Amino acid sequence: MEKLRTAMDFCIRHQKILGYSIVSLLTAASEYIFSSVVFKCPCNSWNTVYGCVFLLVPAFVLFLLGYMINARVWLLVTGRCSPENQCSCDSCGNFRKVLMPVTASTLMAPFTWIAVALLSASFYECAASRSSFIGKLVCRDIEKPGNASLEKIPCDKELFKEIGEFCSLQAQSQIAGWLLIAIIMTLALIATCFSRCFSPVSYFQLKFWKIYLKKEREVFEIKAKDHAAKLAERNVHFFFEPADPAPFWTPRNEDWQKISFPYGFNTKEQHYSMIHKYVNTNRGKASSEGDQIHTVLGFVDEAHASESGF
Repeated sequence: MEKLRTAMDFCIRHQKILGYSIVSLLTAASEYIFSSVVFKCPCNSWNTVYGCVFLLVPAFVLFLLGYMINARVWLLVTGRCSPENQCSCDSCGNFRKVLMPVTASTLMAPFTWIAVALLSASFYECAASRSSFIGKLVCRDIEKPGNASLEKIPCDKELFKEIGEFCSLQAQSQIAGWLLIAIIMTLALIATCFSRCFSPVSYFQLKFWKIYLKKEREVFEIKAKDHAAKLAERNVHFFFEPADPAPFWTPRNEDWQKISFPYGFNTKEQHYSMIHKYVNTNRGKASSEGDQIHTVLGFVDEAHASESGF
């Protein structure tokens, strides 16, 4: 039991890294299935279109899927187009600030797909074998490399051995794949370093902050279930009774709206969540002036969205 608890604590502490790793592994496995089972290069004039579709369209689908399952996106857009919530310059600016890190994290799965696909080289070989530009660029040692010959490379093993000595599309694809991985890892490291360097709070306060959000989420779920059960019991009870029900206080629409805004850090007043801010500012009546969106504090909105049930 102690080992299980230790393993659970490790997973909780590194849940973001583990999540990214699982997404990457699933993406790589999906690419392997597609390339080995579904993908069949036509070896004709459709090579370029067919190869590019298998290389780029699944990546685009993964990009859209990443937006769909991202809790911060739904926290940001839900109810923002209602007549009660008029769009302002500040809200549009906050939208962009939140959307940029969300987009960066969402791009992980698409780039993983493209990188793994380039390393396996199947899609690229099919797409590039029809390109006259690629033929002139990487097949210089072949006299007049015609498209009719190149487009048969993915299907004809004998032709692949003959031309492959001078025209290695597989090597070119794998080099591009490793370069893409190196660029992604470098940019991710730089972005992480910049976000941490410009963090408004210290390392240990960030650790405390995450502990607080975890406890707040647990308490919120318990209280929400208890409140919902009491409200449901009261409504059903008086549905079958002739008497009028006693007043039962429940948060108003305005209250829910106030705790649903993206979190903004304020140097003058320390609040660890939107619920914390709502409680400490006379039920959210204080101004949001001075609140700033910080990339390193994105976990606040993620935990907040989890509390809201997204």
